[in-house]
Amino acid sequence: MKVLIVESNFDLCQIWRRHLTRLDITARCAHTQAEAVAAIRDGAFDAIVLDLVLTDGSAFAVADYASYRLPEARVIFVTNTTFFSDGSIFNHMPNACAFIESQTPPEDLAAIVEHYAAT
Repeated sequence: MKVLIVESNFDLCQIWRRHLTRLDITARCAHTQAEAVAAIRDGAFDAIVLDLVLTDGSAFAVADYASYRLPEARVIFVTNTTFFSDGSIFNHMPNACAFIESQTPPEDLAAIVEHYAAT
């Protein structure tokens, strides 16, 4: 399985990547919209872990591009805000499969990713 993690916080991205690697999942980090789009353009991913609030760029633009380039890839949105806490993210992004808090324990995030990437 291959997973793209799009997270502005470098340290958090590395923590999540290490937990995914422990499950034999190949994970790549991107920290900006431009890096994420380049990764999606150049590779195939089974799932994308995408921070809803990127420091540089738009998570919606990344998810939309992924929907076009990798229609089978599932997007797991993470956030540290209450924005979209009503579940409406699923109305806006057809490839969204989960919406979780950034503070979710890394091992739980890895299990969620493993589940959706295998689907």
